[in-house]
Amino acid sequence: MITPFDVAVIIPALNEAPTIGSVVERVRQLGCTVYVVDDNSGDDTFERAVAAGATTLRLPYTAGAWMAVQAGLRHASRQAGHGYFLTMDGDGQHEPRYIPDLIRAYEREGANTLIGSCPQRGSRARKLAWRLFARLTRLGIVDLTSGFRLYDRKALDALLSGEGTLLDYQDVGVLLLLRRRGLTCREYPICMGERVSGHSRIFDSWLDVGRYMMKTFIWIFVDWITGRGPSPRKQEGHDAF
Repeated sequence: MITPFDVAVIIPALNEAPTIGSVVERVRQLGCTVYVVDDNSGDDTFERAVAAGATTLRLPYTAGAWMAVQAGLRHASRQAGHGYFLTMDGDGQHEPRYIPDLIRAYEREGANTLIGSCPQRGSRARKLAWRLFARLTRLGIVDLTSGFRLYDRKALDALLSGEGTLLDYQDVGVLLLLRRRGLTCREYPICMGERVSGHSRIFDSWLDVGRYMMKTFIWIFVDWITGRGPSPRKQEGHDAF
């Protein structure tokens, strides 16, 4: 039986001073060890995370959310007692109260990765992009971009591999990588709150959106031409991988 004490929680944070302390405190109340990776914030995110009781790393430059997550995963994996690794945001959108539910769902599903899924969030344009990516990848995952995820050690090894370091986001590319490794992924429905402060790193401007779409299409195309993922000509009806 998995308990919160077995789970390391990794939170990438960039200028999340208004919320990071509260998020860390609520996660620690569950019994999880919390690792905050401060992505070179310009405010006192680092100090507030430390004050709330998190083990806090500070990156020397702004590397991006996925690189911050990888740094946290790598550090947490070297500490004793962690068999499972949960990633979540520090902006208040991901509710710590769902962590026990994710753990129980993970045990029921027997998957390598469990995603806290909230497909009803986001703008109409974002939902359209998600549906397009879901159709092109045949992953069987509805919420492709949720960063509220629970990984086991096998999934962790894939994320920290050389191929994993080539990715830019913790979403479609990560899921394609896990599938290529023969690992399973499932979803569990949750509710997500609104961002308390700040803004999305990916959807901050049309330029960022264009860059995100281009990179995602590249990863999907690579998955097709290498023959390691389903081509668009294959039959539909795939379930969650």
